[in-house]
Amino acid sequence: MRYNKLGRTGLYVSELCLGTMTFGGQGMWTAIGQLDQSDSDALVKTAIDAGINFIDTANVYSEGLSERITGQALRNLGIARDQVVIATKAMGPMGTGPNDRGLSRYHIMNQVEASLQRLQLDHIDLYQVHGWDAATPIEETLYALDNLVQRGLVRYIGVSNWAAWAIMKALGTSERLGLARFESLQAYYTIAGRDLEREIVPLLQSEGVGLMVWSPLAGGLLSGKYSRDDEKSGEGRRAVFDFPPVNKDRAYDVIDVMRPIAQARGVSVAQIALAWLLHQRAVSSVIVGAKRVDQLADNIAATQIDFTADELAKLDDASRPPAEYPGWMLERQGSYRAEQLAQKPRGA
Repeated sequence: MRYNKLGRTGLYVSELCLGTMTFGGQGMWTAIGQLDQSDSDALVKTAIDAGINFIDTANVYSEGLSERITGQALRNLGIARDQVVIATKAMGPMGTGPNDRGLSRYHIMNQVEASLQRLQLDHIDLYQVHGWDAATPIEETLYALDNLVQRGLVRYIGVSNWAAWAIMKALGTSERLGLARFESLQAYYTIAGRDLEREIVPLLQSEGVGLMVWSPLAGGLLSGKYSRDDEKSGEGRRAVFDFPPVNKDRAYDVIDVMRPIAQARGVSVAQIALAWLLHQRAVSSVIVGAKRVDQLADNIAATQIDFTADELAKLDDASRPPAEYPGWMLERQGSYRAEQLAQKPRGA
């Protein structure tokens, strides 16, 4: 297990992060997983034993039950608080009232206290805003989050599912006002869905923001269990829970390339999909969730795969997103300077 710096902080997190969306199973989350305390404890133990020191949850997962189970698992297993990095999130509806959602100071202050109680912790290591709130000014959200950091309730703050312009605006606002800044982005990114590379990955690399990847197997589509025939017959999990959105024709073209690489190595297609993400420089940690210990063990084994240059080239060719403006124009005009930068100084 490798450990990467989270953005420009001094915090090191494991390259795999245990996701807890399968814990609990209440409300809409029953389609994801319905693990009880005992089964959840087993997954947490498997992760910790493999060297994973990073666990991600959210207040909305199973209507708060996922946080409760996660916190109890840490106690049941006797895991020392300083040996694990706990991340959770806030924004989604946690009640029926008009202020039971969003990124207002009111909601954030209420939810951090509720999450701490459910997790049975005195602080949260990474507190993330779970999405974009068009009703709340960025300044209000950042002032509230900075207050949590100053009070010691939160160590670092992060963002999830924001557009590049909004992330950059928040970073600039934090710098201008002297507030804690977003140190990580949690976003969807897979070998079959590389949209993030157009605007967001360059932003993260420019500003030193870490990247946590959610749904790295595209909701199970890249597990290797499904094919175009499954799609036509309407079978498989995505037949009842078709998320996240994926260009399935492109995804199956990528799977067709991954499958022989997996067979030649004697590993699963899922491991190839995860390993590809682990080879991307912008990625700090890949969030993996599971319903069974053997599934989690298979995912963890992806950390042992080192691709050859030829394998990476084949995977890149099969999955490269189609060119869009302004990307193709930036590449064309950038060639002017690229040629100059490529010149070696005399005597080098």
